[in-house]
Formats: sequence, C-alpha cells, structure tokens
Amino acid sequence: MTDGSAVDTRPTKIMYVAEATAHGGRDGYVTSQDGQLELKVAMPPALGGDGNGTNPEQLFAAGYSACFHNALVMVGRRSGFDLSGSTVAAKVGIGPNKRRGYGLAVALSVSLPVVDEGVAAKLVDEAHDACPYSNATRGNIEVTILLG
Repeated sequence: MTDGSAVDTRPTKIMYVAEATAHGGRDGYVTSQDGQLELKVAMPPALGGDGNGTNPEQLFAAGYSACFHNALVMVGRRSGFDLSGSTVAAKVGIGPNKRRGYGLAVALSVSLPVVDEGVAAKLVDEAHDACPYSNATRGNIEVTILLG
C-alpha cells in the first residue's frame, strides 16, 4: 500500500458538509443538523463507563467502514468487478499516547469473495488511496487492512 507521503489529499471543491453537535461529551448525546442522527453517548465499560449508549469510537468505525466500502465498490466498478457482496468491518481502538493524551488505531477487515487474493489486494490499495477517511488518517494513526 502507498503511504501517501507528499501527496496533497485536500479537497479541491467541497460538495457536501455534514454537521453534528455533541451535548455532554462522552456522557450525553449527539445530533445532526438535519435530524437524521440523535444518539445517546456513553463511556464504554473498558474506559470506566456504563456502556449505556454508543461512543465516538463506534461512530468512527461505522463511518470509516461505510466510506471505505463505498470506495472499494467504486474502484471495483472501474475495474469491471461487482463488489456489492463484499463487506468492510472496522475496529477502532483507543488508548493513551506519549503526549499525555489519547490516540486511535484502526483495523479494517475486508471480505471480497468474488475476486482472487491478488486482485483483492490491488483493489484494496486503490480504495485506500481513494477513501476520504483513509486520506484523513494517513500518517496520523495506524491503519491495518486485513483481507479475509
């Protein structure tokens, strides 16, 4: 996979803006400006909370997996493959970093049952280059991609 160094991944034109607001941080709720999203947020038990709600890591995992899967289907279509039966699962881990804060790590598990492993690896590399989440995280957090 390419590391994307020295490649400018900023958008040249903004086509859509999502807007969400957090109320109460990790023990509150989040809403979207259009009313499509209203979720209770709670600390997971592993971080000392009751787990009675979603958390930012789950939301990030959902967003990254959906976005990466869309990029994968797009590059597959360009290469003549129907990847609608494929899946992408994301695991987002959080833990302390060396700067007295916290950091994230991501593992994406990609299932491409309709193509051989060599083609799958090529398509995954292309999707990783195209995906906005991959471009935003490249060089900032560890992202591991597993083919399965």
